[in-house]
Amino acid sequence: MKPDAAPEASAGAAAGTPDGAWLRVHPASPFVRGWVALAALGFFFFRDSFERVLRGGPLVDDQLAGRAPWLLLGGGILLLLTVLGYILSWYYTRYQVAEGYVRLNTGFLFKQQRQARLDRVQAIDIVQPLLARIFGLAELKFEVADAGESAVRLAYLRMDEARQLRAAILARAAGVVPDPEHPGEAAAEAPEHAVLTVPPRRLAGSLILSEQSVGVVLGAIASVVLSAVTENRAFYLYLIPAVLALLAAYWSMFNKGYNFTAAISPDGIRLRYGLLDTQAQTLPPGRIQALRVSQPPLWRIFGWYRIQVNVAGYGAVGSDGGSSRTTLLPVGTFPDVLTVLSLVLPDPGTPDPARVFSAGVNGLAGPGVFPADAVISEVPAVPGTDDGGFVTTPRRARLLAPLGWRRNGFMATDTALLIRSGRWWRHLVLVPHQRTQSMSLEQGPLARRFRVVDLVLHTTAGPVSPRLIQAGLDEGRALLDAQAARARAARKRQTSEHWLDQVRALEAEPTRTEEPNRQDNRQHG
Repeated sequence: MKPDAAPEASAGAAAGTPDGAWLRVHPASPFVRGWVALAALGFFFFRDSFERVLRGGPLVDDQLAGRAPWLLLGGGILLLLTVLGYILSWYYTRYQVAEGYVRLNTGFLFKQQRQARLDRVQAIDIVQPLLARIFGLAELKFEVADAGESAVRLAYLRMDEARQLRAAILARAAGVVPDPEHPGEAAAEAPEHAVLTVPPRRLAGSLILSEQSVGVVLGAIASVVLSAVTENRAFYLYLIPAVLALLAAYWSMFNKGYNFTAAISPDGIRLRYGLLDTQAQTLPPGRIQALRVSQPPLWRIFGWYRIQVNVAGYGAVGSDGGSSRTTLLPVGTFPDVLTVLSLVLPDPGTPDPARVFSAGVNGLAGPGVFPADAVISEVPAVPGTDDGGFVTTPRRARLLAPLGWRRNGFMATDTALLIRSGRWWRHLVLVPHQRTQSMSLEQGPLARRFRVVDLVLHTTAGPVSPRLIQAGLDEGRALLDAQAARARAARKRQTSEHWLDQVRALEAEPTRTEEPNRQDNRQHG
């Protein structure tokens, strides 16, 4: 069905419109998107007159008085063409939610159609730039599995319409079948329960103690030393752009992380944040490909951590929205880390997740030696080490990483592979078994001499790069085979594309495993 021949419908019925109806975005959308062009036109035509008025001069210069009508005519024509282009852009922008797809048609001269399968939706965002917030509008953007270039963006809808449409898309993506007696009934937004918030004072403190601050302080010390040695004060000038860049980075991170709130709902993990430009993300369960918990050195003073994720569809860190969209927790305490991990991985696959995750984030191998078959049997550490069962770099390779060889290690639970690294900048990477796409072993000349190897797990683009550093050669080879087997088994258990079916399967799994245990107890009893 062609969009032009499709039945007309207003945007207000977006959530409750039957399949097949093509809808338009809000009429003010092109003006909200293109206000910069209008401001540029006004600046170009009226800058001189405005400056003369400020200086107390006439509105129109005598030299331009004769050409003023022609300038006004040219400016009016240009403004009219710009407004006409906006109107045509709005008129030829239509979207449709039908037959398991969401489709977006745009373009007057050069037409373009984007579509995405609802059951492949990775995440849904509601974005409100400052000007859109003033007019009560919002942009609805949802990602699919082929990176951010294919994101479908509906800009702009009224805020209540965006929420209703998001609820409808999430319901269809979850495989919820609409009521046949009420096919046009709008889907109700799923309730949510807030689990954590980030206080503004903690966010500001984390920025002051961030890596950028350390770099500026070191640069300032170097400038003072060089100025004292060379008696040349010009070195202080190099600090000016660094300080300005740091202030801009601080403002950007504070603006994006302000009022950060994480909540859980039946349709996924909901994140809200932003001071001037607000954003509301919805990550369906199971869409997170990899997760990293990190702790800069200065954050240890207060026990703060950061959590970032790879989500299929978000692409690289710097694309379309920066790193804020890939941040599950900008700064939080260890209980906050455990809370977020419980949302991402409801089944940690270990009877003592707090001890395992604590060892992954803060653990350090003791003087004990792990058994060679720890990769396959997954036995705990030697008594006295209390390292949560992590297998670390062998002692023979300690010269390759004098500070980190007791930190670099891995552990596999029933549901995920945990990789930790870093003595000063601590990192814990978590990859669910079913999200393991491919793996490779890498070994350089020095690593070959010390019989160690790096294991690289390939995942979607994002800030997390899962890499096990300097594992023993035998342990690395065994882990490669064991992880491949675990990934195959996990993907077989996940047979549905609908995330709601996956959640139901996880909820029902303990019930299925209880009966064999009861039978074994009866046999041995």
